[in-house]
Amino acid sequence: MSEAHIEESELQSISQQLQTLKSELEKAIVGQSDIIEHTLIALVAGGHVLIEGVPGLGKTLLVRALAKTFQGKFGRIQFTPDLMPSDVTGHSMYHMETQSFKIRKGPAFTNLLLADEINRAPAKTQAALLEVMQEYQVTIDGTSFPVPTPFMVLATQNPIEQEGTYPLPEAELDRFIMKLLIEFPSAENEASIVRQVNDSRGAKVDYLARVSALTSPEEVGVWQAAAWRILADDAVVDYAVRITRATREWPGVARGAGPRGSINLIRAAKARALMEGRPYILPDDVKLLAPAVLRHRLLLSADMEIEGVSVDKLLAGMLEEIEAPRK
Repeated sequence: MSEAHIEESELQSISQQLQTLKSELEKAIVGQSDIIEHTLIALVAGGHVLIEGVPGLGKTLLVRALAKTFQGKFGRIQFTPDLMPSDVTGHSMYHMETQSFKIRKGPAFTNLLLADEINRAPAKTQAALLEVMQEYQVTIDGTSFPVPTPFMVLATQNPIEQEGTYPLPEAELDRFIMKLLIEFPSAENEASIVRQVNDSRGAKVDYLARVSALTSPEEVGVWQAAAWRILADDAVVDYAVRITRATREWPGVARGAGPRGSINLIRAAKARALMEGRPYILPDDVKLLAPAVLRHRLLLSADMEIEGVSVDKLLAGMLEEIEAPRK
């Protein structure tokens, strides 16, 4: 275990800020507390998120509200079959007046990039995000341009409609720290949403207006740096590695998670510990985050798919059998 370099006062201050940010987002997005928490964990961990859910569950509102809370720049790309890579990254244009080329930066130059229905674009366009997701820069005509910090891609896909969609390349899937599944709200929360929308002012309510700007992009950078200083005991790191390695050997898994799965488990666990106000991670952090971090890195065998076994069900069984370190 490495030495802690985070003061208790700093730790509690950041934890309080993150909890306040979570509460602020819950004003606009009703009934999705877990999704909000996981998205904030991914932001603090410096990762990207793939969000899967049917239309109308607030995916776009979540991204826009998050950008507003820290006064970040928001960009949106609607992925379609005819979208070109340059529509994402940008391109150079020749200006007749100056007889020179000028770089026109694409929507990727932002803090929060919403890649809406990412699986509706072909692989070559999806791959346009590979460099910026990994290197936080975009190369146009041989010149690299850094994107603003913090930078986060939140990509959405519809799990129902498969016609006209393209599978995401494995290399791109692996770059998402988490895959989140947005479920329908509970009956109580859905009734609350319906009442709010159908009251006398409902049609005119701007849910984004409920969210206030609480911090800055610079402060988010401070949180991300603080997360790196959260302690990771060797036994907990070993636990994360054992979980990831088990996915490669578990019955019913055709392809398991690579080393990035272990790395991202610890990164996400550190961010969760920071949110909870702890200077160290617990095995429970790893166990709780494992489904979100690993579900998109696994490919089930044909037998499992025929039997209707889901990745989450398989992971749940795996996590019950792998012993966690206890002291």
